[in-house]
Amino acid sequence: MPAAESRAAWPLAVAALVAGALVLRLWGLRHGLPYVYNADENAHFVAGAIGMFGHTYNPNYFINPPAFTYLLHAAFQIGFGGRTGVWETYAADPGDVFVVARALSAVLGALAVGALAWAGSRLFDRRVGFAAAVLLAVAFLPVHYGHFALNDVPTLAPLCVALAGVGGVLARGRMLDYALAGAGLGLACATKYTGGIVLLPLLAAAAVAPDQPLRRRAGGLALAGALALAVFIVANPFALLDFGSFRDGLSEQSAASSDGGGKLGLTASSGILYYVETATWGLGWLPALAVVGGAIALAVRDWRRALVLVPPVVLFVVFMGTQDRYFARWLLPAYPLACLLAAYGAVTLVAWAFRREGRSRPAWAAGVAALLLGAQGLVYSVHNDLVLAKDDTRALARDWMVANVPPGTKVVIEPVVPDSWASDPGKALPVTGNGARWSKWPTSRSRLGSDGKPLERGLGPIIKLEDYERTLFPQLVRQYVDHGYCTVMTGSTQFGRALAEPEEVPRALRYYAELRRSGRVVFAARQPVRKFSFDYSFNSYPLSFERPGPEIVIYRLTGGECRGR
Repeated sequence: MPAAESRAAWPLAVAALVAGALVLRLWGLRHGLPYVYNADENAHFVAGAIGMFGHTYNPNYFINPPAFTYLLHAAFQIGFGGRTGVWETYAADPGDVFVVARALSAVLGALAVGALAWAGSRLFDRRVGFAAAVLLAVAFLPVHYGHFALNDVPTLAPLCVALAGVGGVLARGRMLDYALAGAGLGLACATKYTGGIVLLPLLAAAAVAPDQPLRRRAGGLALAGALALAVFIVANPFALLDFGSFRDGLSEQSAASSDGGGKLGLTASSGILYYVETATWGLGWLPALAVVGGAIALAVRDWRRALVLVPPVVLFVVFMGTQDRYFARWLLPAYPLACLLAAYGAVTLVAWAFRREGRSRPAWAAGVAALLLGAQGLVYSVHNDLVLAKDDTRALARDWMVANVPPGTKVVIEPVVPDSWASDPGKALPVTGNGARWSKWPTSRSRLGSDGKPLERGLGPIIKLEDYERTLFPQLVRQYVDHGYCTVMTGSTQFGRALAEPEEVPRALRYYAELRRSGRVVFAARQPVRKFSFDYSFNSYPLSFERPGPEIVIYRLTGGECRGR
């Protein structure tokens, strides 16, 4: 295209892509509200941002860095007018607060798309930058988690800005490029610690950039390091002011992912293979193959860029895959790097195909590469948005219970919903003494003693969410009946774990068998996933899903105290 036309077309194309990415992330944004079913979303960032209105800005929590929490706090200050406004809004309907937080995550996810286009154009050219941005815009995993008030997707925005700086370091080595890379690195780390993966491309770019004197490389890295540290401290000031708590939070985060046990139901034998497999649906099959092809092509044709982009992806997958726990979204910090490799591989392949046909390389070749890379992600992301726009299975179960289980009734609700699920937003019912609609069996306390035998009376220790299935035993059903708890709600995010690893929790299987024998199913919201999967329990990737949420089954017990009720 003529130069003037090209200059106008590029920003318009990127802006349109960012707008499309934002639509995909905002569609279905209110899923599940006013109840927040993702445990991390419910417990961490929004809660911390609201809590800052009542005490100091010290988050007193460093398992996750607080940059996103501070950003949410500022948004709530502006959007709700400060402490009184946000507290009153949250008390009346928490969903109104969470939708603001989710929207902010969606916006940052869309901005990451534009930043990656910029980074790709600096590391390669506009064709590769555009194709990489298309892939990040529509790939299933970044789109799905762009719907949540979590720090995974917001981290991608500063990370991609840092990659743009890396591209400048590799090409020109100006101090401004080092500064951009360092600032992006610091902010990415202050949002999610694993965002620090972008340090490796920066070091590699400084080491292999051609025609740069050693003094400039050393000075540039010193500037980048100083800015990274400064930005990290500005966005996470109590890492310095409360260093002891910060150090403890890092240790706890490390222990949580490498505690030597793993989670019940997480059956993959190799974390590395697990992450490789998740790329086939988190990015897509063709993009995953294009990542490999792009890495090989770069190694053959451009060893400098290969050293900048390939080792960080490999090392990140190996590092995360050798932990004891692994979830698909933990790989998201490597996605921008993977998108660049996939885009380079696809654009190179398309260009080769045109040369084979004896044709020149048209401007729309990048569009062909982008279409190949983004087709799977677009289909599954649109389907996911359609699913999220529908009522969750847990919302259907609650509607049924509101209609059929009177207030004050004793019920057993497995830990598949937040505590607030048993309450009505904005009002408290006096029938239970704590304002909840129903009187709940204390599923957070074990009925097993330290010797593993059922307790005759009293409560045992507090149960971690992932250990709930380990505390179940068939006689527990009889205890429900004896105490008048006649309605029992179960969910596949719990019983699915037992079905996935029956040898680990044989008593839990006997518990569910006793539940079926002693009661009758009065409500069921089924899902088409036959085998338990942590990923598919918390997202709607399979096209067979019609609505979000796990499988929910409610039983009415019929013996003893429950007979005739």
